[in-house]
Amino acid sequence: MRNLVMFIALVFSATIFAQEVKPTFEKQGDQIKGTFFHADGTIKQQGFYNKEGKLHGEWKSYDATGKKIAMGQYNNGVKTGKWFFWSTEKLSEVNYDDNQIADVTTWSNKDNVVVNYDN
Repeated sequence: MRNLVMFIALVFSATIFAQEVKPTFEKQGDQIKGTFFHADGTIKQQGFYNKEGKLHGEWKSYDATGKKIAMGQYNNGVKTGKWFFWSTEKLSEVNYDDNQIADVTTWSNKDNVVVNYDN
């Protein structure tokens, strides 16, 4: 019985601390700016929607420390153009054509080497 009470107390406390931070949406001109958050309230992702509710324009993603980890463009819900993805080890540039990966270039932080991956 004591173990059951301890278990319920742990689940209840974990639920309190794992509360979701709800996204915000604000009208800017003819678009809607959406901001999504990590559990601690820092920005996780931010970008725009068009009148039809499709992702449109620049979108950025951030890790829990606020460091930018991705950036790219949508055109009516379709990934387009150059997207950038950062990690501690590398920077990847991904070129999209009609929502498909056209090619990838990766720069390594360790040895300043550029690696091309063509699809």
